[in-house]
Amino acid sequence: MKLSNSHLISAAMIVALIATAIIGHHFSPLLLPKADVAGMPQPGCDLQQRACSATLPNGGRIEFSITPRPIPFLQALRTEVTVSGIEASKVVVDFAGETMNMGYNRSELTASGSGHYSGETSLPVCVSGGMTWVATVIIETDRQRIAVPYRFDVGH
Repeated sequence: MKLSNSHLISAAMIVALIATAIIGHHFSPLLLPKADVAGMPQPGCDLQQRACSATLPNGGRIEFSITPRPIPFLQALRTEVTVSGIEASKVVVDFAGETMNMGYNRSELTASGSGHYSGETSLPVCVSGGMTWVATVIIETDRQRIAVPYRFDVGH
């Protein structure tokens, strides 16, 4: 039995779609910050001025800071997260442009003491000169994934 070119192309497309579905399902936690519990930072907090905290629905608390201040583009940034009331097994910060895709920018923080995590990253330059960023702190525990989005402006 000989298959025509159109049958081969159709079969290849089906295989590609199945592979994409499997890969997308397997790696989707790496691409988008998904969470079991969502928290909100305290109203009016400005990461350009100071650390910002969030109280979680389960009673835990997160404090997040970025230095230096004001937060610059294309320079090393130090990110620090302090958690209390929860046992974190992993802490990650995901940076995304609020209105423009700025590429994948996620870094895992290193434990530096009881409930303290820190790391370094940098923000790419936006061609428009200014950008509103969303830094989502993602905390994994043995039972859940917690996400808290912090918004801040750079270059405005």
